[in-house]
Amino acid sequence: MATSYMVLAVNSSVQKRPFIVPHRFKHSMSVGLSSVFKPILRAFPQIPLQMDASKTMTDIKTKFLEAVVDSLFEYVDQPLLPSQSNFAPVEEIGEATLITHIQGEIPQHFPEGVFIRNGSNPLFGGLKSTKSILGRSTCSWVEGEGMLHALYFKKQSDGSFTVVYNNRHVETETYKLEKQRNKPLFLPAVRGDSLVVLSSILLNQLRFGKIYKYYSNTNVIEHSGKFYSVAESHIPQEIDIFTLNTLKNWDVNGAWNRPFCSHPKKVLGTGEMVMFGVDATKPFLEVGIVSADGKELVHKVDIKLNRCCLCHEIGITRRYIAILDFPLTIDSNRLLRREPLIKYDKETYARIGIMPLYGDADSIQWFEVEPNSTFHLINSFEDGHEVVLWGCRALDSLIPGPEDGLNEFKWFSRCYEWRLNMKTGEVKEKYLTASEEFMDFPVINESFTGIKNRYGYTQVVDPIASCAADIPKYGALAKLHFEEPCSEFLTGETQEEEPIRVEYHRFERNVFCTGSSFVPKEDGLEEDDGWIITFVHNEDTGISQVHIIDTKKFSSEAVAKITMPCRVPYGFHGAFMTI
Repeated sequence: MATSYMVLAVNSSVQKRPFIVPHRFKHSMSVGLSSVFKPILRAFPQIPLQMDASKTMTDIKTKFLEAVVDSLFEYVDQPLLPSQSNFAPVEEIGEATLITHIQGEIPQHFPEGVFIRNGSNPLFGGLKSTKSILGRSTCSWVEGEGMLHALYFKKQSDGSFTVVYNNRHVETETYKLEKQRNKPLFLPAVRGDSLVVLSSILLNQLRFGKIYKYYSNTNVIEHSGKFYSVAESHIPQEIDIFTLNTLKNWDVNGAWNRPFCSHPKKVLGTGEMVMFGVDATKPFLEVGIVSADGKELVHKVDIKLNRCCLCHEIGITRRYIAILDFPLTIDSNRLLRREPLIKYDKETYARIGIMPLYGDADSIQWFEVEPNSTFHLINSFEDGHEVVLWGCRALDSLIPGPEDGLNEFKWFSRCYEWRLNMKTGEVKEKYLTASEEFMDFPVINESFTGIKNRYGYTQVVDPIASCAADIPKYGALAKLHFEEPCSEFLTGETQEEEPIRVEYHRFERNVFCTGSSFVPKEDGLEEDDGWIITFVHNEDTGISQVHIIDTKKFSSEAVAKITMPCRVPYGFHGAFMTI
C-alpha cells in the first residue's frame, strides 16, 4: 500500500450526531425508558437509576450497542496461507537491541542515521473477519495497526559502525482504545457483503464516533526536524525517532482537520511541504502547503473534484503541483446498491491536473489520460512546455481486487511516462520498461525531487510468488537508467516504445524485500553515488536481514547484510533519516 496498496480510511456520508436529551424531557424519558430497557438494565445492574439521566442514557446506549455487536457479530481469525507467513504480525521487542551479526562491511562513507520502515502489524494475533446474519466482512493486510522497525547506525572513532534495532507500534487513539479493552472493537468496514459493510460503518460510528481504525502504517516522514508516522486514514502521529514513542497527533496547529497523504513533497528552494487529504464527502480532495518550520498552514485549497478518488500520491515540480484523478474511487452510496465501497471503474475517465504551486481549482489545467490505477510516482519535472510524470502504472487495482483475477497480471505496475504540454494541451503516454518488467515502490535521490533525474530505483514484483500469496512480493530491485535505451533493442528491431535500460539486483529464491530507500553518499558527486538499503526476508530460513547495496555496482552482492534479532514482517515504505 501505502502502496503501496493502501486502504483509505475516510468519513462516510453518515455524520456523527450527539446523543442529546432536551432538559424538559429528561425526567419523563428516564422514567419511560426505564421500563422499555428493563431487560438491558437487568443485564447491567451496576448502572444506578438515580444517576443523572443524560449520563445514564449515554451508558445505556454504549452498553446496548456493545450488546448488539456481541450478539450479531462474531470475530474470526483470518487464516494465512503458508506463502503468507511473513505477513503475520510480531510482538514489540520492548527495547533497543544491539546487532551482533553483520556479513560484509558497512561502507566508510555511509552516513549516521536511522533506517525506518512502517508496516501493518495487527493486534491480537492477526487480522479479523466478522460473521453475522447480515453476511461477512474481511480485512485486507493493509488494515493492521502500524509498527515501526528502525535500524540505527552510529559511527565509532575507528570508522566502524554500531548498529541497533528496535520496533514499536504507533499508538493511535484507536490503538490505545483496543489495547485498553484487550480485544478487537472495530468491525471491518471496507471489504465484504455490502449490507454488513454498511452496518459495520454505522455501528462503528455510533460506538466510537469513528468509522475505521487509525492505522498509521504506511510511511515515516520528516519535516523541520520532526518525524511523523502517516497513513491516509488520519492526521499524522509525531514520533520520537530515538525511542519510537508516539508523542501526539499533528494537525499543523489546528489548521488541518482531515486525512493526510502518505507522500508529501518538499517545495524546491523554500523547504515548505506540499500535501493533500482525501475524504469521502465534499470537499473530496484538498491540497495544503505547510511552512518550512512546520508551524503554519500557508495555503489550503479545495480542488473541487466531483468524486472521491483513492489518491495516494502527489507530484511537484519547480512551479507546479500534479494531481491524480484516477478511477479508483470510494462511494458509500454504492453500499445501498449492494455494490462495493471501493471500486476501480475502468470505464470512467482518468485525468491529471497541473496547478501552480499556490494556485486554486480555477487555475488547474486538466489533461485526460488513459484509465489506470497509479499509487506511486517516481518523479515529476518540467521539460520545456511539458510537465513530465514518471510513475508505476497498473491497468487494474489491488483494492478491492482485480475483476479478472490475479493471474491476469493487470494489477502489477509497470514504469510509465506522461508528458503534458501546458501550451498545446497535448498528452503523450508510453511505457518506460519492457512488458514483462513489473515494478512498484519507487525511490530516487531526494535531492532531485521535482527536477529532471537520471536514475530511479524500484522493487520488482515476483508474479508467480505474488499470485500464490494473493499479495505482492518483491524478489528483486531495479535501477532505472532514464537516459539510456535498453541495449537489447539497439539491433535494428522496430519498437513503438523503446524501453529504457534496467539493471537488476536479484535475491535468492524465496527471498523478498520491502521498504527500500536510497541513501546518498556523504560528499557524493553524482546522482547515483550512494546505496539502496532494504529489509529482506528469507522464507526458507525465516531469517530477516537489512541489505546495503552499492548503486554504482548494483548487480553485485550486497556490501553488507545485517541480520535482525527477530523476524521483520513485510511492510510498506522505508526512509533513511540522517540524525
